[in-house]
Amino acid sequence: MNFEGLDPGLAEYAPAMHSALNPVLDAHLNQSLLQNVELDPEGMALEALPGQESVHIMEGVYSELHSVVAEVGVPVSVSHFDLHEEMLWVGCHRGHATSFFGPALERYSSFQVNGSDDIRQIQSLENGILFLTKNNLKYMARGGLIMFDYLLSRPHRLEDSEDMHSLLLTKSSTLLVAGLQSHILEIDLNTVQETQKYAVETPGVTVMRQTNRFFFCGHTSGKVSLRDLRTFKVEHEFDAFSGSLSDFDVHGNLLAACGFSSRLTGLACDRFLKVYDLRMMRAITPLQVHVDPAFLRFIPTYTSRLAIISQSGQCQFCEPTGLANPADIFHVNPVGPLLMTFDVSASKQALAFGDSEGCVHLWTDSPEPSFNPYSRETEFALPCVVDSLSPLDWSQDLLPLSLVPVPLTTDTLLSDWPAANSSPAPRRAPPVDAEILRTMKKVGFIGYAPNPRTKLRNQIPYRLKESESEFDSFSQVTESLIGREEEPHLHMVSKKYRKVTIKYSKLGLEDFDFKHYNKTLFAGLEPHIPNAYCNCMIQVLYFLEPVRCLIQSHLCQKEFCLACELGFLFHMLDLSRGDPCQGSNFLRAFRTIPEASALGLILADSDEASGKGNLARLIQRWNRFILTQLHQDMQELEVPQAYRGAGGSFCSSGDSVIRQLFSCEMENCSLCRCGSETVRASSTLLFTLSYPEGSNNDKTGKSCDFAQVLKQSICLEQNTQAWCDTCEKYQRTIQTRNIRHLPDILVINCEVNSSKEADFWRMQAEVAFKMAVKQRGGETSTNKEFALADWKELGHPEGVLMCPSIEELKNVWLPFSIRMKMSKSKGLDVCNWTDGDEMQWGPARAEEQHGVYVYDLMATVVHILDSRTGGSLVAHIKVGETYHQCKEGVTHQQWYLFNDFLIEPIDKHEAVQFDMNWKVPAILYYIKRNLNSKYNLNIKNPIEASVLLAEASLARKQRKTHTTFIPLMLNEMPQLGDLVGLDAEFVTLNEEEAELRSDGTKSTIKPSQMSVARITCVRGQGPNEGIPFIDDYISTQEQVVDYLTQYSGIKPGDLDAKISSKHLTTLKSTYLKLRFLIDIGVKFVGHGLQKDFRVINLMVPKDQVLDTVYLFHMPRKRMISLRFLAWYFLDLKIQGETHDSIEDARTALQLYRKYLELSKNGTEPESFHKVLKGLYEKGRKMDWKVPEPEGQTSPKSKAGMGQGKMA
Repeated sequence: MNFEGLDPGLAEYAPAMHSALNPVLDAHLNQSLLQNVELDPEGMALEALPGQESVHIMEGVYSELHSVVAEVGVPVSVSHFDLHEEMLWVGCHRGHATSFFGPALERYSSFQVNGSDDIRQIQSLENGILFLTKNNLKYMARGGLIMFDYLLSRPHRLEDSEDMHSLLLTKSSTLLVAGLQSHILEIDLNTVQETQKYAVETPGVTVMRQTNRFFFCGHTSGKVSLRDLRTFKVEHEFDAFSGSLSDFDVHGNLLAACGFSSRLTGLACDRFLKVYDLRMMRAITPLQVHVDPAFLRFIPTYTSRLAIISQSGQCQFCEPTGLANPADIFHVNPVGPLLMTFDVSASKQALAFGDSEGCVHLWTDSPEPSFNPYSRETEFALPCVVDSLSPLDWSQDLLPLSLVPVPLTTDTLLSDWPAANSSPAPRRAPPVDAEILRTMKKVGFIGYAPNPRTKLRNQIPYRLKESESEFDSFSQVTESLIGREEEPHLHMVSKKYRKVTIKYSKLGLEDFDFKHYNKTLFAGLEPHIPNAYCNCMIQVLYFLEPVRCLIQSHLCQKEFCLACELGFLFHMLDLSRGDPCQGSNFLRAFRTIPEASALGLILADSDEASGKGNLARLIQRWNRFILTQLHQDMQELEVPQAYRGAGGSFCSSGDSVIRQLFSCEMENCSLCRCGSETVRASSTLLFTLSYPEGSNNDKTGKSCDFAQVLKQSICLEQNTQAWCDTCEKYQRTIQTRNIRHLPDILVINCEVNSSKEADFWRMQAEVAFKMAVKQRGGETSTNKEFALADWKELGHPEGVLMCPSIEELKNVWLPFSIRMKMSKSKGLDVCNWTDGDEMQWGPARAEEQHGVYVYDLMATVVHILDSRTGGSLVAHIKVGETYHQCKEGVTHQQWYLFNDFLIEPIDKHEAVQFDMNWKVPAILYYIKRNLNSKYNLNIKNPIEASVLLAEASLARKQRKTHTTFIPLMLNEMPQLGDLVGLDAEFVTLNEEEAELRSDGTKSTIKPSQMSVARITCVRGQGPNEGIPFIDDYISTQEQVVDYLTQYSGIKPGDLDAKISSKHLTTLKSTYLKLRFLIDIGVKFVGHGLQKDFRVINLMVPKDQVLDTVYLFHMPRKRMISLRFLAWYFLDLKIQGETHDSIEDARTALQLYRKYLELSKNGTEPESFHKVLKGLYEKGRKMDWKVPEPEGQTSPKSKAGMGQGKMA
């Protein structure tokens, strides 16, 4: 039904339609109707509304039989009689569905279909019910179990957004779905896929019907179109109403419609029903009725009667070709002022009405009606049967176990194992170390030997497998949850490509062996942060050297700037020596970008854990988004310092270096059939592969080079509808695209989003493999050591090329290099460029001519298919010489696999091998040769000393009298080696996710997500030593789950700029202060700084960290709290009720001074070791608890006297 012309008084009931349900009834609800209705805590009616005690139903005359409440105060949006069972289905405006059984309307099931959108149409099938909402089609069992959930729109494309209103079941497994858009979708219910998309000339199809001759589509414009059943083409069209169409129905050769007509004051309900004869395709005499028609249905019992229903509850029966009699009007008494829905049962014995207050009214023409002529039996839940058995007293030792009731069965029990399987089979003891046997001395029958200390104490490794293949070199990894339980579908996937997870212990990440996964000095990225699916793309951008240098030289004033946060993350990757980093601050800024949310790039935790999203599509959208966002963030710079053009020119104002690197200048030409041509200039940051049409159906194995597909995708040509200024209307035009300027970095989204594209890649790889084998003369050897003797000669022009083995040529279609040539007529020539071409023409041949460029493959991002975990994303990256020189001190290039924190060198052929069963390409990066020579790769640190000077607070209520710190003066700026006391406090954003194992131990699945709330830095020397110069409270826009006030001292409201009295700043502002202190080389003194820097997301060199946790720690002993150390050494009682970061930072500085005093500046470790032994002995006696004020005194004086004697 079309709701555009409904009574405007419905707007008064908007609160009732959207407010939360509670036991308090809506003010508009008729109280007399609900006098004896029992309500549950959610406000739902538990029993059917009591009707009159004796309801007299006259045979053949419709009268009200029952009324029930579906959902109190929530308008009913749709009603539907089940076509297979005696049930009535009702959907409401809040997306809730309820079913009622039989004419007594007993509640059968009730469940939520959609969290926000209203249910617009219901269709019953044999095995379940179809529910249509605004952009979603859900198929559910009658009990509420979801059978499939199909999203009809793609929110990242505005032109594809859907607003569905109607569905039509054309066959047993084919469905038509239509709405306000300009097309109708055909969906196959067996495969749950869109099979056809039919264009509609008049948008807005809200009602659909079907006969054995036509499809009938009712439009919001007031038209009814008749379409062919096979081709869906328009055969005829009736212009029924000038305003809008409300409803129509078809029976036999008649079509009747009701709607609204245009008047001077707007739309008005037309009391003339339009009736059309489908034999002559013309209108017959309109039928005048005495109610305002909103719904109509044919009820063909004895005659072809029409039921016409108004919003106010009036119902009139009349013949479509006769005259309407006012005596044939009866009244439905709705609880609310409006009727919202109407349906007729298949048997025509029952009518259902739903009103705006959530009530459903059942009218029948017999006392015991049936909804269907032949309904099947409905299944009900079995009642819970509890046997009353006498309790057994287990405290009696002689209680016979035969009293325990067990089912009598003649089958073999699961516990009856054969003797061969139940016999003990202990593992063999490992052989004794040869060194022990060599040095062993025997005394009688007992042997004694010194411990060679080749194994850890109390740990004896067992090799579960005698030989491990190179393919499964990660089989001994026990830290990852995946890998312990092998699944058959995972055997094809190499373990290094599987999704890696972190196993958390009671120490967190401290005892997790990241080195097992990464034996290089490059830094991986941790995957446990929300939306960390983009880790592989962050690595790709980092290893693009011009991008890395440009981003790290960027700094702006915007709080959530992705370019700034990416630069901070790149700086951490530079400093790391193999330790993993985390992009928490970058992803925090990413979540605040409205465009990212609008494009569907922000995943919920549940979607990310279950793998609901298509990661391949997601990362390709992310790729386009990040390039566009970096361009917008960077174009604010007037003169970017990282770019040095070929002629020494810089970017113009409003341009960015991202545009210089990635942008491709194009001309879009539109040629109309009238001959007029329109040309406009545009640019793009990346290209999407467009595959040849019909290639997927071609099973002959036609060869198609990647270069040909790429050229077709760049120089795209297509026929489409466009506006022609000459013709002054939309015409079929030919759209062509010509290239004016090629980018320095060619980015390609592969768009392998269905089996058709995957089959195309697979077919082309098979054709390329057969051609390669044929060129070798049918060679099938898989010897990988072919021409290994020529390794050292590869770098010389006269060297021999090493030919790849046959195995390395399988599943390869992608070239390592491509050659592009621009002609003067703006034509583009693309071809694959192989090593053989370079040997033949020379390495410089490609640059001899103007407009000829060679692009080398730099990175591939692939989607690893895994149905158990939802898959993952990994990247193959060719790491350049500069990175190896900085990290390892060597100069060479090497391909690596980046799988979050797993990094492993790979052969270059592995980067282009795509087994489409589990490894699907998503993104390709090609870079122009000698790219780095065009750019200034020097990184200028943009952070200056001015960040430490005084700044204004974000809090409105902060006063100077509340200031807890004194900013640094210009003459106090820290220098290299100065001490700075630091402490940070945190709040919890997400609670920890853990599970209890069967043995009672707790296993952490996902750690709690912390956010820094307060950072304090105190002066470590000078006359103002101990006085803080930074005491920033960090404003956060994310919801805080726990302020941890007892441990952090942070209270609700401290981080709110509207009511906080603290010095409130942004995280970026404080982060810049700490980065400046790190860059100038100060030494941070604190307690537990490793966790502080991790949550702040800072990478600090180890020689700049002085952590009192480790200074006062003995190996293999427990860590000691700051409070106990302060009491023991300084006779201070700190952290009484809550923690104070100023007090903690100042105490850590004093402890460091005490450490220097006790260890004589580190020159007497043995004497300090005795002090630590005394500390641990005292701690064990005190149970590591600081005594109350009236308790025993601190051993500070004793420790000092002991040191004097030792000295």
